[in-house]
Amino acid sequence: MGTVYENRCGSTVRLAVARLGGLLLLLHCFVASAQDTRAQYPRLLSNSYFGIQIGYIDYPFSNAQLEQGLKAASIDVPHLAVRVLLLGHEFNKHFSAQASYMRPAKWVEYQNVNGDSVGHSVWMNVAGLTAKSQLPVTKTLSVYGEGGLGIVTRKGFEINHSAAVKDANYATLLVGGGLQYHVGGNWSLVAGITTTPADGRTRQPRTSSYSTGFNYTMRPLSTEEVERNSNPRFVFPKNLVQLGYATDVLGYGVNDFFSRGALPIFWAADVHAAHGLFVSYQRSVFHTRRIFSLNWGAGLSSLKSKRNGEEFPSASLYPVLRFTVMRMQPVDVYVNYSLAGPTFISKTMIDGQETGRRFTFQDFMGVGLFSGRNRNLNAEIRIAHFSNGNLFPRNAGVTVPVGFNVGYAF
Repeated sequence: MGTVYENRCGSTVRLAVARLGGLLLLLHCFVASAQDTRAQYPRLLSNSYFGIQIGYIDYPFSNAQLEQGLKAASIDVPHLAVRVLLLGHEFNKHFSAQASYMRPAKWVEYQNVNGDSVGHSVWMNVAGLTAKSQLPVTKTLSVYGEGGLGIVTRKGFEINHSAAVKDANYATLLVGGGLQYHVGGNWSLVAGITTTPADGRTRQPRTSSYSTGFNYTMRPLSTEEVERNSNPRFVFPKNLVQLGYATDVLGYGVNDFFSRGALPIFWAADVHAAHGLFVSYQRSVFHTRRIFSLNWGAGLSSLKSKRNGEEFPSASLYPVLRFTVMRMQPVDVYVNYSLAGPTFISKTMIDGQETGRRFTFQDFMGVGLFSGRNRNLNAEIRIAHFSNGNLFPRNAGVTVPVGFNVGYAF
């Protein structure tokens, strides 16, 4: 059995390396003749924006969502909600498009259904892809309207192995509007409402969110800022190729510390990977003078689950936010964070847990260093996570333990 697994693992690695080699060749042909313009925002990100809003969500969950014959003694419907503008882009001063994600801070809870004396959570969120039209009222104040595709996801619950509130996942209309106040430069304050209609087929109530927050827009940098960012004293490698191996030999303590422990800035999951191999390529597309750089990455992995030893390859595209926190004569030390990298995962059921569909997201965070005169040598330690962000009702997720990467930068 060990020999069979080694042969499979070896063939998987060879295939991964071959595919990455082809990708590297294409990318090299693209970047070889390109001028280094990383001190300015890349064209696709210039005049793009992101933001966050906090407010009140109105979604009247009731006993109507329960299956026939069931009734809850009480239903707790929390109203604090957050809406994140993951990425938007201004095509001109009147028109933009944006992707968003909205969810309550706490889930709806059905208490004591048919006298069972138990609380049952119902998860719900709304993803959006909308067009936004903006009309200036004054120099600093604008009104806007938005409309487009909304995707409502609801994860219900079971009682005695039968659905009490059914899962739901469907496309609908998402509309909204509000006010935007331009504070100056890159910042603006936003207050508005978004809503999706009720859906009779799934017995999903209407959802309305009233929120306020801010947007940050990446305006093209001035000539002076570009010159400052171009300081040759500080090296930001353009390209990075990495090979990595993740293992649970050290346990999952690091994952738990950053997801459930004293510093909860990462995610936990129900499925645990035992070990796996990674191969990846990253391309730097923007950097500030000394600390921050934005990179795009592409990677392949082959992981094996802890409980049943199931192997599941994946392929990902992702952004990497890298912060060089220490620059010394022998090494540059950095921390990095990658969020919501679109990923194809080969299995939807791992260790008896439903992870959703074959489309998911990859996240990772780590610490590493570049060494050598031209900072060509790289080493990194990271943890990783796969989940679909509750875009689908089933989302067990995958926890990837500590991984050790070595790389070459050029």
